[in-house]
Amino acid sequence: MVRTDRPCPFITLGRLFFWKCLILFALGLVGFVVALFNFRNTPLDRPVTKGLYRVSRNPQQFMLLVVGLGISVAIGSWLALLMLLLGLVFTYRKLLAEEASCLRQYGDAYRAYMERVPRYFLFF
Repeated sequence: MVRTDRPCPFITLGRLFFWKCLILFALGLVGFVVALFNFRNTPLDRPVTKGLYRVSRNPQQFMLLVVGLGISVAIGSWLALLMLLLGLVFTYRKLLAEEASCLRQYGDAYRAYMERVPRYFLFF
């Protein structure tokens, strides 16, 4: 039987730090959904350049990173943070392959897009 008279030792809802991490998670989730709609509403014969894609070539992946970071820090798990960082290595390689594919498919239009929009956001 589970005791309910003590709070969970890993997540303390009263802590301000936890709520900041929860906000980070929520912002990442909202950003991911917005990026999905931006992607979905673009014709297949053009690269996605509207919405969040105006400031990042990979907003979906970046927002998933924000979601993972918010969760990892909120639960206080070094293992979750390590797994997130390990996943970044594979994600980076996938993004490079996607960009090469987009260059083949869209040509100069995607090359011009790459020159004016950073891979992640303005600070990367």
